[in-house]
Amino acid sequence: MIRLPSWIAALAAASTVACSPTLDWREFVPEGSDLSMTFPCRPDRHSRSVIMGDATVQMQMLVCSAGDATWAVSFFDVADPARVAPTLSEWRAIAGANVRGVAGAPAPVRIKGMTPNEQAVRVVVAGGLPDGAAVQEHAAFFVRGLRVYAATVIGAKPLPQAVEVFFGGLRFPA
Repeated sequence: MIRLPSWIAALAAASTVACSPTLDWREFVPEGSDLSMTFPCRPDRHSRSVIMGDATVQMQMLVCSAGDATWAVSFFDVADPARVAPTLSEWRAIAGANVRGVAGAPAPVRIKGMTPNEQAVRVVVAGGLPDGAAVQEHAAFFVRGLRVYAATVIGAKPLPQAVEVFFGGLRFPA
């Protein structure tokens, strides 16, 4: 029997762990939506009623956790076209308040196939969780027709490359 020195065995074991994917990217198109998205984990789907403006809407959420971050895409329909821009603005404010944070300057967001809207933006919010832990929220707010969307990544320090893969994987069919 051949015996390997213990440091070689330890190195082999460590390299096996290093090769295991923390982020297992997969494309996903949820039922009831035409948005194609790329998640780093298998998302769970949830639905709940939320109050947005003066209306109660049924929000759909796809969410998963991987790589020390939570990844989510949420969406719902707005009944009145005049409410689309105010809804995007309100949702952005709510998202920042949820992490008790201060948003940096908004940047325009470009999602292939989205409906152009001046309130469609991407922001980074530095905030904190209820337990006091520091958190960063990367969020994009956008629209297609009367459906509004928010894509978010929340974690202590989400990997910038992974955040870009997530947002870059959002697209509507041509």
